[in-house]
Order: sequence, then C-alpha cells, then structure tokens
Amino acid sequence: MPTIRYSAPLQVLVAVRGHPFDRTAFDAIFQEMEGIAATMVDQPAAAQLMNPQGMAPYDALVLYDMPGMDFDAPSEAPAIIDPGQAFRDGFRALLDEGKGIVALHHSLAGWPAFPDYAEALGGTFLYRSREVRGQLRPDSGYRHGVEYTAHVAAPAHPVMAGIPASFAMKDELYLAEVFTDSVTPLLRAEHRFERDGFHSATAAMEGRMFDNQGWEHEPGSDLIGWTLKSGNSPVVYLQPGDDRTTYDNPVYRRLVENAIRWVASPQARA
Repeated sequence: MPTIRYSAPLQVLVAVRGHPFDRTAFDAIFQEMEGIAATMVDQPAAAQLMNPQGMAPYDALVLYDMPGMDFDAPSEAPAIIDPGQAFRDGFRALLDEGKGIVALHHSLAGWPAFPDYAEALGGTFLYRSREVRGQLRPDSGYRHGVEYTAHVAAPAHPVMAGIPASFAMKDELYLAEVFTDSVTPLLRAEHRFERDGFHSATAAMEGRMFDNQGWEHEPGSDLIGWTLKSGNSPVVYLQPGDDRTTYDNPVYRRLVENAIRWVASPQARA
C-alpha cells in the first residue's frame, strides 16, 4: 500500500469518479513520479476542495473525474446536475488565483451545466445535444481501442520534453467540441475525425452501444492535447487516458508528469 508522502516537493490533488476506471492501475502512474505526491479524492467530495481554501495545500489539480451528470436518471439519462453557486464561485476564484490544472480524458465531459468549466478546459464532450457557445451542437462521438500515431505539435513546449516527435497509441478517441480558437496545440492524432469513424454518445445512452445510425456530426479537430490560460491558471488537457493500456504507456506517463510539473511551475503561472 502506498505511503503518504508528506515531504514530496509537489503535492497534487487528483479528482476522480463519474466514469469507470481501474483505480489501482491509474494510481500507479503517480506512484512512479519522483517528488510528486498525489492525493486521490472522489467526486462529489472533490468538488468541495476546488476553491482557493480547499486547494491551499496542493500545488496542482489533476482532473480525471466526470461530475455533473446522473447516469441513473429514469429517463433522458444522463440528467444534468447543476454544481451550485458555491462551486461556481470557488472554481472561478481558483482560476483567478492561478492554480495549475491538468485535465485528462473523460474530464472533458464534466459539469455540462457550467459553461465556464468547458471554457476553462478548452472544450467539452457532449452526451446529448446541447448549446455550446451560443450554438446547438450534436452529441459527441467516441471510439474505443483506436490504434493511431500521435504527433507532437509544439516540440519546444515543456510538456513535450523528452517526448518523441511521433509515437504509437492505442486508446479511445473523441469527436467532440474543441475550442481551437482558445488553445495552443500540443498533440495531434493521425486519424480521421469524421462521423463514420465514431459512435454516438446519445445512442450509447439509449442502449445502442457502438452505433451511429441516424447520427450526424461534422468533421472535428485532430487535437488530442493542448494548453491554455484560464483566468490566471495554466491548464493542460490530454485526451488520452481510457484504460490500463494507456496508463502503462511510458510516453503517456511522461506526458502526465511533464504536465503536472509545468502547471505547478512559476514559469507556467507567469
């Protein structure tokens, strides 16, 4: 059992729950990071800490959660859950303070009732059609176990330190909303981000897994990694991270560690 690393130079809060995952395999990513102590907190408790006071002991926030949706709703699942004004105010204050954030994989779907959250992460994944930035957008697409090549888009960026220019991945990909006008590209996937290669998230909610019949979605961005400034906070989003195949990928582990170290650095905050 991992010990509590009180003396680690970097203390990180990792928010989880809302989407199934292998907790032990995911936690192993952080146990290998020299000088970084990760405290994993489940939603909805994690939301209570996402404010300047709650995050005061931590140098960075890692999001691997998917809050704000009730998948057990009797109809039209997932029902959308409002985070409440206290969370909204606390999260905005955290961004104003400049706390670094690393968001991973399905966290892009979090808090659909809170548009500022999507803006902070640089995009959003939609389980059902919703208005995004003033326009009605279709539900997003997903595809599991895609074998693709990832290409570094910003080789000089600190998050890309030690990362090969191109590397193989096998992971879930999204056809989702990416705010390309607000983000700086870090990684691209060599894959066709078109409707025919993805499945409808709404169809999955209605019991039709791996289906896109009757679903329409225009081509999307090939970005699978980016950074942006949200308020005063440096934010990195990395789209990979579906399962143990990715958790155990040494390049992915390096990416996550680089992202944490960078968002927690004075240079990133400046």
